[in-house]
Amino acid sequence: MSKAAAYTCLDNKTSIVEQYAPLVKRIAHHLMARLPASVQLDDLLQAGMMGLLEASTKFDGSKGAKFETFAGIRIRGSMLDEIRRGDWVPRSVHRNQRRVAQVIDELEQELGRDAKDHEIAERLDMSLDEYHHILNDVSVGKVVGIEDLGVSVDVISQEDKTDDDAFDSLAKEEFHTALVEAIKLLPERDGLVLSLYYDEALNLKEIGAILDVSESRVSQIHSQAMLRLKAKLKHWTKT
Repeated sequence: MSKAAAYTCLDNKTSIVEQYAPLVKRIAHHLMARLPASVQLDDLLQAGMMGLLEASTKFDGSKGAKFETFAGIRIRGSMLDEIRRGDWVPRSVHRNQRRVAQVIDELEQELGRDAKDHEIAERLDMSLDEYHHILNDVSVGKVVGIEDLGVSVDVISQEDKTDDDAFDSLAKEEFHTALVEAIKLLPERDGLVLSLYYDEALNLKEIGAILDVSESRVSQIHSQAMLRLKAKLKHWTKT
């Protein structure tokens, strides 16, 4: 690469960072609202910037998607990878998460409808407060998001596919279809919380104001909604 080309490349990266830094900050603060103090904002911002730069090199505007949409997926994915690398979640939280998802699946198959909180708690042989405490642990202790259900940050990909990638691409499309259908089957309130959180990018406080419930209750609803999805998509997920 010539010196002139190198400077042009550097200028482009600087321009992208300056233009989309607010997007990185917005996504970081959105995640931080559900994370404990042990996670540092600066770490998320740094990971997000790396995701932004990666997106700038892989984006192809001819594919029809907006850069901000593509970059947002890469940025959030990079931040989640950073969080997972420093997994500070107690094993009990992972264990309880799997247990609750299994119980929800069993109950809903038996009942033929969505299981209610008190029914799940009863099957778990615990009080409703204890069950809600588990949901809070799952929410605060780990980012339980769409990505954790198996959706790759490359689901919306701008890269050309080779024949070797055809199967993986088809599998992602089928998973996305299954995910959309599973979300449609969620209780109305659960689906609304996911829509407000992921599609509208509202934080827990804002969602709580809309639903007239506390931030803690929104967090519980979000966790339970994700565990319902894990149960419905159990054949697709590994955990």
